[in-house]
Amino acid sequence: MNVLQAEAIHPQTDGRDIDESVAELIGEAAHQEAGPVEDHLARIAQTWQTLPEPDASDPTYYDRPMLKEPVWKGFIPAYYFVGGLSGATFALGAAAQLDRSGALDALVRRCHRVGVIGSSISAALLIADLGRPERFLYMLRVFRPTSPMNMGAWILAGAPSAAITAALFARAKPGLFRWIGEAAGYTSGVLGVALATYTGVLVGTSAIPVWQESRCVLPLLFGASAAASAGALMGAIFQDRRAAKVTRVFGIAGMAAELASTYAMEKRVAEVPRVGRPLKKGLSGALWKLASALTAAGLITSLLPRQTRKKRIVAGALAGAGSLMLRFAVQQAGVASARDPRAAFHQQRAGHGGSALERTG
Repeated sequence: MNVLQAEAIHPQTDGRDIDESVAELIGEAAHQEAGPVEDHLARIAQTWQTLPEPDASDPTYYDRPMLKEPVWKGFIPAYYFVGGLSGATFALGAAAQLDRSGALDALVRRCHRVGVIGSSISAALLIADLGRPERFLYMLRVFRPTSPMNMGAWILAGAPSAAITAALFARAKPGLFRWIGEAAGYTSGVLGVALATYTGVLVGTSAIPVWQESRCVLPLLFGASAAASAGALMGAIFQDRRAAKVTRVFGIAGMAAELASTYAMEKRVAEVPRVGRPLKKGLSGALWKLASALTAAGLITSLLPRQTRKKRIVAGALAGAGSLMLRFAVQQAGVASARDPRAAFHQQRAGHGGSALERTG
């Protein structure tokens, strides 16, 4: 657009952008001009010439993000970590309960105790992010299996309740009450597995490209990470040889599974390179690599010969830190993916995302 075209749009402008054939501007500062008429018209023309235009080779909506980024605060990644740790300890306690000799009874009781405390902390973290405690109670007014968030609220309420019931009847005489306690212990283990993995399902059902692309891996990754941190933590607490052996095996299996799931997630999101970028670059990429390094260091420490309590504590600290960093890395990757104006477009053009869900749904 040249000056003549701009003059055609503003035929009677006098530098104030007022068409005097329509109205008259009066009052204070009514005669203030934006500058000489010709210069003002030139600036108008320049503005029209610099309107954003999509890149024909890689079109987006004027380089604007398609999705809104997650608004969750730091409470939510911490909730993922503490809730997963609690769920994994419930599962470990149920597994130890299968031993009928009674040698692992102390481990079972400690798992229930740690799980209940952790569940209470995770509920507090969730409520802190919700802002009002009653919002958590509102989610319990309905039972909707198709909603991961609603099911998560029920799981978070049910797992510690079952563990408390198991603890109350753990030392009862053989009979009905003892049977109720054992059944409650196994129930807490089943709900604990769900508590450790459901957050991965919740994240994967969102429209954020990097989360949606890895929706089949995230529950396994979160569950394995929870098992790694729980096994390492409980292994650092117990000095009993048999209990330490059980927790060590549990933690090693969790750390190995976490590293394998990390690799699987990287491979999955790499199918659409733009979607996988948050796991390689920026803050999310740094956190992701740090989480893997800490977990690998914890696994190596756990595999060292002549395990001492000091080595178990170091392994527990490394595994726990890796698990925590993993949750923050996944959260930050979602933020970066939502901010990327091309991630969702590339995902859709590759036949992934919503179109893939429709075909498999």
